[in-house]
Amino acid sequence: MTATMRAWQAQTAGAPFVFTEIPVPEPKPNQVRIRVHACGVCGGDAIARLGLMGTQLPRVPGHEIAGEVDAVGEAVTMWNVGDRVGVGWSGGVDFTCEYCRRGDFTNCVNRTIVGSSYDGGYADYMVAPQDAVARLPQELDFAEAAPLMCAGVTAFNGLRHSKAGPGDLVAINGVGGVGHLAVLYAAKMGFRTVAMNRGSAKAEMAAQLGAHEYIDTTATDVAKRLQAMGGATVIYDTTARANLQADIFHGLRPNGELIVVEGSDPIGVSGHELSTWRQEIKGWYSGVARDSEDALNFAVLQNIRAVIEKHPLEDAEDAFENMNKARMRSVLVL
Repeated sequence: MTATMRAWQAQTAGAPFVFTEIPVPEPKPNQVRIRVHACGVCGGDAIARLGLMGTQLPRVPGHEIAGEVDAVGEAVTMWNVGDRVGVGWSGGVDFTCEYCRRGDFTNCVNRTIVGSSYDGGYADYMVAPQDAVARLPQELDFAEAAPLMCAGVTAFNGLRHSKAGPGDLVAINGVGGVGHLAVLYAAKMGFRTVAMNRGSAKAEMAAQLGAHEYIDTTATDVAKRLQAMGGATVIYDTTARANLQADIFHGLRPNGELIVVEGSDPIGVSGHELSTWRQEIKGWYSGVARDSEDALNFAVLQNIRAVIEKHPLEDAEDAFENMNKARMRSVLVL
């Protein structure tokens, strides 16, 4: 008899996730099976829920996974049973396309997404290609590590590849699931860190996270405030609000850059504005397993921990529905 496991599935596009039992997956060649101990709840899980980006339903969502290897397929050389590992958004690459051959694995033309291209971590077990798996430091427990596999690496990787250097002013707009981690990483990277958010409710938390200053974006002209500080070398925006992104762009110093991680509307900045001070707007996309390991190891080095709420697997639908009410990040613990 085939063993079964608990799992949440997106079965009908746009409908709530369904709690069910499905067969425990078997790893194929070059794959590992992971016993899931924790999985973060992320806005990106809506891709499976809505059947977007080519997702074939039914699909198990979840791409902030932390657990242990419990079985390996043929030809697996990197991992052994019992290894503590994580899997993030990036679900594996083909190694043969133009971008992979240039070492730009994030832009692989055949890249896969965990919880969309194949089943993710809202389940007792999941299977992933061995190249999509990251090693978890012993110093992080599974619930602490899970949010770093997507939100954490997105913040860390975007900031470390930015123009900012030690002492430069870096403004983080939006102190939420990704933004609070960006504040943590920015402060520990040695940037003059300015946290920005609507209202003053998160000012105290921002200071606890390491922000040197806080701006209530509803109470002041943000661009003028940043310029009064000398201008931001980098503004890292997590809000997905195009009108605000266009406004805060003017808080950059010459050669500065606005980094956006989300948003569906055009950002209203003219080419003249960009060229006058050689400023940039660029997007940032998570990272691959090696980037996740760097984010995890830096978190251990600098004692960075995500602010999380823990929920049992059975409460995954409620955790997803109430994601925006969570104190930073919700994590399913199994």
